[in-house]
Amino acid sequence: MKSPKERIIETTFQLFARQGYNSTGINQIISEAEVARASFYQYFKSKEDLCVEFLKVRHEYWFKELNSFLAKEKDSKSKIINAFDFVVYMNEKENFRGCSFLNILSEIPMDNTKILSGIQSHKADLRNFFSELVNDEELSDHIYMLFESSIIESQLFKSNELIEKSKKIVTNLIQ
Repeated sequence: MKSPKERIIETTFQLFARQGYNSTGINQIISEAEVARASFYQYFKSKEDLCVEFLKVRHEYWFKELNSFLAKEKDSKSKIINAFDFVVYMNEKENFRGCSFLNILSEIPMDNTKILSGIQSHKADLRNFFSELVNDEELSDHIYMLFESSIIESQLFKSNELIEKSKKIVTNLIQ
């Protein structure tokens, strides 16, 4: 049996994906995670603190999945190109859920620096991921922007078509 904290985080993943951050209440999380109210507050002082932890766990999970997906690739070019296949893989796995970080960003006030910081940190790490694969800052930023826009557009249209087009563009850019 999973710990109360694990059940809270797992339930939060499901509810944030299905309902969004603002439409998910602490009482619903407590009920669906089957934990006592005291257990929730033992781990999280607020919904905001839970969201920060959710983003941390999601970040670790997402990069673990990405690195595992790309583990067989030998060179930087292959890793970059196949990173777009990773988005297709995640869309199939998570039914075009999109980017958890940007989904939450669209729901929080911009002065919520606690949550905003977690989102910015994830995006900075993703940008650095491409930067480490490409020695050209302008090119790596271009790839990053195509990658990010592919995630958003695929969520919006429930289609991998623009991911495939972005992959072709990136392939031509790095040849």
